[in-house]
Amino acid sequence: MSTSLGKLFLHELEAEVKATRRCLERIPGDLFDYKPHERSMPMGYLVLIVAELPGWIAATIETNEIDFATYKPFQAKTTEDLVNHFDNCMQKARTALEKVTDEELAELFYFKNSGVTLTSERKDDSIMSLINHLVHHRGQLTVYMRLNDIMVPSIYGPSADEKTF
Repeated sequence: MSTSLGKLFLHELEAEVKATRRCLERIPGDLFDYKPHERSMPMGYLVLIVAELPGWIAATIETNEIDFATYKPFQAKTTEDLVNHFDNCMQKARTALEKVTDEELAELFYFKNSGVTLTSERKDDSIMSLINHLVHHRGQLTVYMRLNDIMVPSIYGPSADEKTF
């Protein structure tokens, strides 16, 4: 019996959880407004993206669209709020990925703004993109961390701050 795509995606996502959570735990709320450059996003928005992306995976499976006009992002006020939100989003993603069938993952998913389709793709392609997006933004977050002298955790191996994996 072959492994379902949902379980393969879950395995891939679980490989990113520990390092992602360790990054989020280190971001103090008083730096949520920090921007390394005028065209950069604030750290608070960046950490919210990182924390919420697993929830988007669940939404991709459970719905057929996310409309940015009606989507209400979580408002974290503290680091604890942020980490708890990440944990909740991860639990939703786990539950959805454990149940989804390969046939459901072949259905289309739409990103919209005020009902206008921005992109559409198969749900399995969207989930792979969301996992990659999480990794990308976590990497961006580690740069913000370094610029603020926040210890960067080991991610795929030792970091300059943590020699153990």
